[in-house]
Order: sequence, then structure tokens, then C-alpha cells
Amino acid sequence: MIRLQNLTKDYGSLRAVDQISFEINEGEILGFLGPNGAGKTTTLKIMTCYLSPTSGDIEVEDMNIHEDQIEIKKLIGYLPEHNPLYIDMTVYEYLRFIADIRNITDFRARMKKVIEQCGLNGVVDKPINTLSKGYKQRVGFAQAILHDPKILILDEPTSGLDPNQIVEIRNLIKELGKEKTLVISSHILQEVQAVCDRIIIINKGKIVADGSTEELKSDFQHKTELILELIAPETEISGLKENITDITLSSISKLNETAFKVEIEFDPSHDKRAEIYNYIRSKEWTLLEMHRENISLEAVFRNLTIEGEGK
Repeated sequence: MIRLQNLTKDYGSLRAVDQISFEINEGEILGFLGPNGAGKTTTLKIMTCYLSPTSGDIEVEDMNIHEDQIEIKKLIGYLPEHNPLYIDMTVYEYLRFIADIRNITDFRARMKKVIEQCGLNGVVDKPINTLSKGYKQRVGFAQAILHDPKILILDEPTSGLDPNQIVEIRNLIKELGKEKTLVISSHILQEVQAVCDRIIIINKGKIVADGSTEELKSDFQHKTELILELIAPETEISGLKENITDITLSSISKLNETAFKVEIEFDPSHDKRAEIYNYIRSKEWTLLEMHRENISLEAVFRNLTIEGEGK
């Protein structure tokens, strides 16, 4: 349904998107992941015809973005990361305005449906500038689906929502995914894992992974992820990596004023647990817990976008 071929976007000397190619099947829910500055939003803006590529091509239902932009825009609903709203309008006035732009003839029927879907029943007549950030995001979601598009492109769709609202929008995304093609960019990996059929990870403008969550994780099953909880001087914890060969210190996070959680990865064919334990004893640190975990999507993401950079 959507095909990207050697897509490239340059901003002067900066290459934001570097010859990426992939296809999105009809009815698929695709998660688009990457660190800040990886090229995610630029790619999404090109897909929605908000930006033109420097080179390369995108086809949407056999239409070309260089020749059929208006027709492609009719097929796409888009929620940008920074949700642009006319905040002096009421919710009704804003959605009426969007309907007029898109020539929606059955406005009242569509309005009723999206208001219910997005949980806006109690705020239809309120000015948008009086709404909470979460409700403003819901209004942005409503405008994206008002014209009943075949394709939805959502850039950080749950930004600013509380946990209950996130669950509601997540359920809405799953329902929409039964009849639409969805592309979702998000920094919340658990959210992507919960709703997406397939994940693409982009880093420095290039695709570094493409597959289901289980497929991506299986590529890293040759690594053991070890979780430590210990009491130690924070400035000395990095010494684990310096004194024990062939381990990766994935993250260090504070549990309380004295205790830290440390995530370590190593090749399971060379079990490093005894070395790590003996090093901790030699430093007279207090080991509260040590256990192995199955490789997580977060660990895969780190490997591909941080640890993998030097490989």
C-alpha cells in the first residue's frame, strides 16, 4: 500500500534521511522508532506530503508523491508531534473548520462518531485554549480521523495524556488498526510493543532494524542481560566495564540515595557472573540482587542506536 524507495532528505550539508526503503502493507500497524534526530519526523512529513524529498520516491496506492499529492493527502490522516490547533475556536468550530477544508459532506455523522471515539463528549462547546493538554491531544486525534482516512500517521499520539487516557487511545489505535493502515512514531517503547505488528528502527537517517518485536529480540538472544542492584559509590560503578572484559554497561539508574540498578550485557557463551560478583566483593560493595532477564525491546533499541554506533 505504501512503498518508500531510496528516500533521502538533506538540510544543507546535514543528511536527515539517508536512502531508506521499505514497504507498509494494507492494514498493518507499523511502529517507527529512533532516538531524537534520527530522521523519524522528517520521514513522516515526507510521507504526508508536508515535505518534499531531496531524492527518492514514495508511492501510496500506486500514486506518486511527486505527481499526486492532493489525492494522497485525501487518504491520510496526520497527527503531528507538536499538535497545531486554533485554540481560540471551540472544539466544534475547529472540527467544522477541518471538515470544510476537507469537503466532508456528512459532517454531523462523522463529528458524532469521532467525538465518541476520542472521548470529547463533555468539551465539544468549550474553547480549545481552556482544555488540558490531554484533551488538546484528543482534539488533534479527532481532526486526524475526521475524514475517515485509509492511512493514519501518528507522531507521538499519546504525548501529554495521563495513564487512563493512554489506555483509551491505545485501545482506539487497536480498533482503527482493524480497518486502517497505521504508522506510529513514539518514544514509549512499551506503547509501540503493545499496539504494533511490526517495528522499524531508524538511526542517523538509516534503517537499522525491521521486524516484529519477537523477531528483533531474537536477533539479540546471543546476549545475556544481567541486572544488578547494589550499594556502591556512583562514580566507581563504571569500573565494572573497565576491569571486566567483553561486557557492555547498558545503564546505571539510582534506586535511592545509596543504591543503584546496573544493567550489563555479555555473550552467554562466556558467563561473566562470577567475575562480576568477585569484582563487587573486592570493592567491598553491597550486592542486593543479581538476576538475568530476557532481552527487552529497550535493550535491542540501545544496542542498535547507542552501543551499535561504534561497530
